[in-house]
Amino acid sequence: MLSRKGDSAPGRLRHRLTLETATSTPDGAGGATLSWNTVASLWAEIVPLKTDEREVAEGLGDVTLHRITIRKRDDISAGDRFTLGARVFRIKSMTDAQEDGRYFACVCEEEGAS
Repeated sequence: MLSRKGDSAPGRLRHRLTLETATSTPDGAGGATLSWNTVASLWAEIVPLKTDEREVAEGLGDVTLHRITIRKRDDISAGDRFTLGARVFRIKSMTDAQEDGRYFACVCEEEGAS
């Protein structure tokens, strides 16, 4: 978690992530196609919390929970995702952990992490 000094803690928000939101488009056959749209590029702190194995397709896959801290925004919600290169972090929940309206701490799930 960020120190109470927040912005004066140099290097904490050091990862440049892309925030993406999903758009569902009907496919004409009763289903839908999901596409991801870029909302913003932002700085974040990424802290791994827990790694676990989970059944994925035909076998086991690694799933890692991370706490990703960003400056507070109004255009983000659970279900959105962050990307960092090929890495994808699905946002499970968010909180204003310091309750000062400056930062969000997001619990995110990354599949395929090792």
